[in-house]
Amino acid sequence: MSDKKHDDLDYETTGHEWDGIKEYNKPLPKWWLWTFYICIVWGIGYSIAYPAWPGLTGATPGVLGFSTRGQVAEDIAKFEEANSAINEKLAAAELTEIAGDPELNGYALNAGGAVFRTWCAQCHGSGAAGAVGYPNLLDDDWLWGGTIEDIHTTISHGIRNETDADARYSEMPAFGRDELLEEGDVDAVVNYVMSLSGAPKDASVVETGAVVFEENCAACHAEDGSGDIFQGAPNLTDAIWLYGGDYDAVRETVWNARYGVMPNWTGRLSEAEIRAVATYVHGLGGGE
Repeated sequence: MSDKKHDDLDYETTGHEWDGIKEYNKPLPKWWLWTFYICIVWGIGYSIAYPAWPGLTGATPGVLGFSTRGQVAEDIAKFEEANSAINEKLAAAELTEIAGDPELNGYALNAGGAVFRTWCAQCHGSGAAGAVGYPNLLDDDWLWGGTIEDIHTTISHGIRNETDADARYSEMPAFGRDELLEEGDVDAVVNYVMSLSGAPKDASVVETGAVVFEENCAACHAEDGSGDIFQGAPNLTDAIWLYGGDYDAVRETVWNARYGVMPNWTGRLSEAEIRAVATYVHGLGGGE
């Protein structure tokens, strides 16, 4: 314990002094100390009552059993109960009749927008304009058809989803990688495909490419390259490209093929949610 000394200002010191400078011993104000003690007591009480301390398998639950997840679940349940009647109506309605019911259509568009932003925007973009490898949902170019029934089926079962027997499925051969075509034929057919909607890289091989296309590609993409929605074969004449329309991108598609996958949402979303997001996507401007 330090000696009690006082300077000219009558302050208690710790007894430490260096080069004429004394160290004062000035205790904290009582109100500050009591506030500090109260905070300690409050912190101990909070950690006992509420989830607080992390562990190997989760935080301590607290004696009150409160959790933010539980609170969110209660809020979700409350709103689901409030919307149960219109959700049942939406799930039972004919898809083509939703747009004709102002109340149902308004609800579907709002609910579908929320579902889209939660589950679909990661791939298709928040504005649904898509990206390389992810379809633009704003235009009228649809691999599997753009009617609301077609969209509903695609959302429900997905594309090339091996867990759903009803998934949309198509598979383009890897003509180069699997040696189905010679390299020269691949280059020729790529130039021919580019010529259908723009300028080829090498116009001198377009005629040869037309023959290669007729023998190997027309069965899916049609003789004129307009595609086939029943097979999910893209239209090659409209200059709309999922993976890019330059020479290198088209050659990569022909050489190695593409194999994009979309998950099926049946079981993850309710039928009402699937119908709502189908209505939302159909109403974006590109639905047939």
